[in-house]
Amino acid sequence: MPAIHDFATWEPLLTLLGAEHPDRLVADTGHVAGSISSTGWSLPLSHRLPPRGQSIVPHDQQAVTRAAAPVQRALAEAGIREVLFAADVSPNGQTVLHVFGTSPAVESASGFQSPSPGTLVLVDGVVAEPWRRLPEPVPGAVVAPSSDPALLERTLRERLPDAVGATEEEIAAAEERLGVTLTEELKALYRATRVGPAGPDGSGDWEADFAELQAAESAVGCELASLDGLFVADASRRPCPWQYAATEAVVTPSDAAVQGLVGSPGWIAFGSNGGDTFAIDLTPGPRGHLGQVILIDHEQSIGAELYGESLTELVLNLFESSDRASRQTQRLPVTARVGDGHDLVDVASAVHPDLEVVRIFRRSGTPLSLAPIAGLPRVRTLTAHPGTLADPMEITGLTGLEYLALGPDEWRVLLDAGAVPRGLFAACVEVRGDEHPLAVVDVANDLLALWDRPLIAHTTVTGHIGHSGLSDS
Repeated sequence: MPAIHDFATWEPLLTLLGAEHPDRLVADTGHVAGSISSTGWSLPLSHRLPPRGQSIVPHDQQAVTRAAAPVQRALAEAGIREVLFAADVSPNGQTVLHVFGTSPAVESASGFQSPSPGTLVLVDGVVAEPWRRLPEPVPGAVVAPSSDPALLERTLRERLPDAVGATEEEIAAAEERLGVTLTEELKALYRATRVGPAGPDGSGDWEADFAELQAAESAVGCELASLDGLFVADASRRPCPWQYAATEAVVTPSDAAVQGLVGSPGWIAFGSNGGDTFAIDLTPGPRGHLGQVILIDHEQSIGAELYGESLTELVLNLFESSDRASRQTQRLPVTARVGDGHDLVDVASAVHPDLEVVRIFRRSGTPLSLAPIAGLPRVRTLTAHPGTLADPMEITGLTGLEYLALGPDEWRVLLDAGAVPRGLFAACVEVRGDEHPLAVVDVANDLLALWDRPLIAHTTVTGHIGHSGLSDS
């Protein structure tokens, strides 16, 4: 039996948690749950209330580290990334431990959000709709008046008199590798400096190459990629977990210079500012120019900013653009956030033919009806906090859903009625935080089974933790 399924492996950790939650564990429905990986954990450990007059102090981290160490070693030995667990403890210390493994069909965004196992990927290889969105054609797009490849090349040669430029054959090879035709401005740039090893096998003088890179950065105004380092900044370059990607939306206003995409086959990345990426845009927005320079923010998962209308303009001014467009924020009517402290107080206020994403958060008052948005043609994502829906069966009126996140009880209504939308690509079991993971995983496995996906493994281990652990204060 693997050590991860040996009660002795878990006993120090469970004893620690028993001391932290003595009242919860001995209750009829009490349990304690968490998650642990070979490198970290998410455990229900709180700050303890000190005697009057003393400061609040955190839990003893060394004690937690010692208690978690046997489990972490067992995970590493078994080659398991992380597990979700729950323990039911009787007043005499008799314990039933539930250990839930991972599944290749379950995507954990940033570690387990106990007691939820993560997002269920029901169709392998499919990404959320914004990540599938391709750019809209803009037939009338032309290069900016400031674009002047000859002036650009001449300026760079003056700034970099000793630089070695790329040959036409090397430029053609880069175009073949990328599958796109480089703009005349990009060709002019790399004719002035290849910014990389000159040897046919990629070898070269490292110090000389680094010096050339620094010189090119000073001459151009940004950290410049080598010709071999050019890449297409398409959507695959901006991966995002389903639970977040599904709530994003692509919006391109009619007066936008840049299309609000995740990525594009026409975004050719050529440089950076140390974190964000500069790209030449071959698929501009309705008011943009072919070959304009955009900035792709590494802290954002969607969209890009206009940085300058041409590479010539920016290089001549060392990338000091005064016309940077502010990022378009996602607003109604494409996405709707309903609940206390959010944009809307009810679902009816979200109704619009362009509505794509509806997120219902915790709210006071009576549960909400989904009837107002039934039949809307573009609704693809619905997330609803447990207890916020008046009738989960109204979900059947949303015929275009590809992502659905509901509480365990709401999912159970759909499962029992055979009404789970079969067009879903991914799903999530939303939790309040007090649900027993066993019930949550049971719902998750029932959903995975509908799509014949690998289930979440469940192992039960029994044992006993010392009474002293339960009685500590």
